[in-house]
Amino acid sequence: MSEIISHSTARVLLVNDCDRLLVYRGLLLQVGDPFYAWFTPGGGVDPGESLQQAAARELREELGYAVAPEALGPVVATSSGTWSLRGQTFRSVDSYFLLRVSRLQVDTSGMDDEERRVTDHFAWWTVSQLESAEEMVVPVGLAMLMQRLLAGDFPTQQVALPWHLPPADPTG
Repeated sequence: MSEIISHSTARVLLVNDCDRLLVYRGLLLQVGDPFYAWFTPGGGVDPGESLQQAAARELREELGYAVAPEALGPVVATSSGTWSLRGQTFRSVDSYFLLRVSRLQVDTSGMDDEERRVTDHFAWWTVSQLESAEEMVVPVGLAMLMQRLLAGDFPTQQVALPWHLPPADPTG
C-alpha cells in the first residue's frame, strides 16, 4: 500500500461589484486523460502558513493582487477527497474564502511555469454561467454556494461541498 500524502489548499471566491466570480480555465491533470475545467484562484498551503496566509500569497502569485491575510475572514466552504498523480496518492482538503473586490486586473507574471502551462484564461462569471458551464466547475456545487453567499446568506459553519474526482486507489 502506498503512502497517502496530505495536501491542503486555500482558494478564494473573488467577487466583483457586479456579483461576478473570477474563475480560470485550466487543465485537470489528476485523471486519466487531462481535460479542461474551471477553478477559483488559490493553491497549496506551504509548511508553517495559515490558510489565510496561503490564500493571500496565491492571489499575489496567480493574479498580482495583494491582500492582507486577515482581510479574507473565515473559511466559508471546504471540499475534500483523494486523487493520484504520477503514482502518488493524495488526500486533499480545499478551503474556500469569500472576498469582494472592486477592481482587479489579472496579472499572471507571478505564476510559475507549471501554472502558466495549465492555465488557459480567466473570466468573471455570473451564477447562471456557473450553472450552465459545459465544462466541469470545481468545486462541485459552486453555483449553489455562490447563489447563497451573494444573497447574503453566510453559513455559520463551513459548507461541505462534494469532491470533484473519483476516489483514488491508495493501493496504486
